[in-house]
Amino acid sequence: MADTPPQLDLFGDLPAHLHSRLGAGLGSLRRSSGSSRRRSSVPIIEPESAARLLSEHDDFRVLRRLRPRTISTPRALEPVEKLTVIVDTETTGLDHAHDEIIEIGMVAFVHDRQGSVIEVTGVFSALQEPSRPISPEITRLTCITDAMVEGRAIDIDAVEQFIEAADLVVAHNAGFDRPFCERLARGFAPKPWACSVKEVGWSAFGFEGSKLGYLVGQCGWFHHGHRAVDDCHALLEVLAAALPSDQGSALSHLLTRTEATRVRIWAEGAPYDLKDQLKRRGYKWDGGSDGRPRSWWVEVEEGAYEAEIAFLEQEIYMRRVRPRAQRITACERYKAV
Repeated sequence: MADTPPQLDLFGDLPAHLHSRLGAGLGSLRRSSGSSRRRSSVPIIEPESAARLLSEHDDFRVLRRLRPRTISTPRALEPVEKLTVIVDTETTGLDHAHDEIIEIGMVAFVHDRQGSVIEVTGVFSALQEPSRPISPEITRLTCITDAMVEGRAIDIDAVEQFIEAADLVVAHNAGFDRPFCERLARGFAPKPWACSVKEVGWSAFGFEGSKLGYLVGQCGWFHHGHRAVDDCHALLEVLAAALPSDQGSALSHLLTRTEATRVRIWAEGAPYDLKDQLKRRGYKWDGGSDGRPRSWWVEVEEGAYEAEIAFLEQEIYMRRVRPRAQRITACERYKAV
């Protein structure tokens, strides 16, 4: 006989301590039955009470709708406060040199130096018609159609004003969003940037992946993703949520990583037959545009510089080397390479 899925009888199968609480939360609703005058009592329970009860049962997991925070009036910041802007873009493709932004969303919020979110002070959302039709694949991914963007344009002055006071710009994959944003508005270029994919150790904190949908779900929420400003609201809540075992918030860890200086190392002239070894080590290929070396490169923490040089000497060049290197701060990180 096939196993039947577990069922929960709210009136009989709950553990005793939950059953008594359920009874306390129930009301009664009387409905008429057909043309007869007989009435029956139908117990009902307020949704949040039901959610709390189910969340305490081992066979259930409850997800709540993620609701954006109320927007506060912008104000002068206290000395211990910082203003960060979360940004997300939807584009016609992956190539920042040829593809275009069709939607940008931003959420500005105030936090303290320890990464505790204080308030949201602004939200920005805009669509833009690209120079060519949106492909069916992009529409499938973003739910944005040609009809939605027809005649629409992003107000660049409004974008510049929105980010002007920001101490930091955060994106969930800043290596993708930053080059597109810098093409859109010059004010993005001098800002420090942080990446909530690469600069938070999600797996070490017990998360199953770094995709925003996974993070939102594991934090106990659901949201309608792939619209830019909705994803910004979702990322804010994920960053603000308390991590397990009293480890602070993801935002606190992100801020710490952002302050660290890194070193970009170019492995110029590395033997071709060792390219796979470099790739496994995390090196990426630079085709040599904009005057940069045409070679493999990697970024490491400043304290790991000597260890990386030792790897190159012992595993790649088989001799002593001092390759080209550049110190990278958050102001340069995630720029187009």
